[in-house]
Amino acid sequence: MRKIYIAGHRGMVGGAILRQLQERRTQGEALELITRRQSELELTDQAAVRDFMQSERPDEVILAAAKVGGIHANNAYPAEFIYENLMIECNVIHQAFAAGVRRLLQLGSSCIYPREAPQPMQEDALLTGVLEATNEPYAVAKIAGIKLCESYNRQHGVDYRSVMPTNLYGPGDNFHPQNSHVLPALIRRFHEAKRDGLNEVVIWGSGKPRREFLHVDDMAKASLFVLDLPQEVYRANTQPMLSHINVGYGQDVSIAELAELVAKVTGYEGRITQDPTKPDGTMRKLMDVSRLARMGWTAQIGLEQGIRETYAWFLDQSDTDLREK
Repeated sequence: MRKIYIAGHRGMVGGAILRQLQERRTQGEALELITRRQSELELTDQAAVRDFMQSERPDEVILAAAKVGGIHANNAYPAEFIYENLMIECNVIHQAFAAGVRRLLQLGSSCIYPREAPQPMQEDALLTGVLEATNEPYAVAKIAGIKLCESYNRQHGVDYRSVMPTNLYGPGDNFHPQNSHVLPALIRRFHEAKRDGLNEVVIWGSGKPRREFLHVDDMAKASLFVLDLPQEVYRANTQPMLSHINVGYGQDVSIAELAELVAKVTGYEGRITQDPTKPDGTMRKLMDVSRLARMGWTAQIGLEQGIRETYAWFLDQSDTDLREK
């Protein structure tokens, strides 16, 4: 019986991982799945995490918990983003080790790479240049998580791994009008524009930056694929202090193209214009996913299909006044 603790199971990625593991369990795999809501276990509280790990003694840990947000949130709350993410990583990783956990998977972010990293971004671009200023505190925390895993591996001989996803979307996403990422923000904005009969939707920036998007269900499958790799396979495809693995779709689109696609899916037929006074962020962020492909995993859910599934989930979760009459 594998006893697995999923930290962050209420979030988009953690929830998708939990669903995948629950499906495995219904198919007969011997799994004991441990979860805690934030109200039950505050991961920034060192003593609470220590007591939890010592009591539960999981065999494996999946660290999908994080404070996340889009450009606006990162700009508005930089202290919260660096502090909370550092505390979560330090507490969960160290206390997992102290409780005898031999295998752990930590989820990071593509923002760990320098702003001017060659495209597509390979794993060895880490720490080779200046980070994007708009989310530097968050990125520094995610880099620290990678180095925590690698350092515990080197000093203590454990098997702690890191995966770095590109921009994720899907069921469970955050659709807050100010604090969400670009894709859910666009889905909500175009839905409301259609509902309210607006003639124009204005998107932030020039529309020229290019972004890669991966459906959260693909990310969940990739995470479990990496977690389940035999240790010799994982080590043969990584380096002791460059051990993280990129996870992405392998293709990107411009923000303007993305807006057109979201308009198509939501049925919005008005004008789409740009506001160049708003920040663009990094002009391109495409992951090199060749390492993971060589190991045997590639994404399966196309962008339009994924947006349609996400929009359907959004409608199902929305209050009555957000639905089309």
